[in-house]
Amino acid sequence: MNFKDKNVVITGGSTGIGLASAQAFIKAGANVWITSRSAANLQKAAEAINSPKLKTIVSDTSNLEGIAILEKAVAESGNKLDVLFLNAGIAIFTPIEQATEADFDAQFNTNVKGYFFTLQKLIPYLADGSAVIFTSSTVATASNVGTSVYSATKGAVNKIAQIAANELAARKIRVNILSPGPIQTPGLEYAIPAEAKPHLAAATALQRIGDAEEVASTVLFLASDAASFITGTEIVVDGGYLTYGLK
Repeated sequence: MNFKDKNVVITGGSTGIGLASAQAFIKAGANVWITSRSAANLQKAAEAINSPKLKTIVSDTSNLEGIAILEKAVAESGNKLDVLFLNAGIAIFTPIEQATEADFDAQFNTNVKGYFFTLQKLIPYLADGSAVIFTSSTVATASNVGTSVYSATKGAVNKIAQIAANELAARKIRVNILSPGPIQTPGLEYAIPAEAKPHLAAATALQRIGDAEEVASTVLFLASDAASFITGTEIVVDGGYLTYGLK
């Protein structure tokens, strides 16, 4: 796919799916901004990608001040955005009985408030005919033990994206949802004990955990002209987890 001179913003782009997507977009010719709350992670990402087409922005999109930093960078570039990939997210897995208010607020601020207000603030900078992609998760559909708060954030994300698809359709802006299953990322390493990984792999039809690059391929498809008649849709990239693991 050709994204030559297209302008792409990826929130949470310094690791995992965001980083793999940034690498894929740049390989396809795009100019890419990635955000992270961690300057150190952005530096590592910049070194890994090693391209003048990459710009990094320290921006914590869980709050309006951090989103304003991203908005200012986009405004000052003078460019319209062709792709907005809302990908920054955190997961904290605990039973309902043990969940804390701090864990609840952190997940909703990052995964829901961050997506909603980043989209809101960047709508004026989206090119007509551009693509917006929300990272959700298969947990929005599944009912896994210990995922109540995280699953709720992803359910909220799905509904926001579906409504955004309708509200932005007049400008030919497509809005879609990407729902990965078990994918090997730093986020998975943090949220899932190592001993649980074989069980996750066994719960997929393909009997393995996916790679971030496999998800990135779907991101580029949704952002491309090949998906020109797809909007308001959830694309699941889970190795058959929802149909096999929950049978």
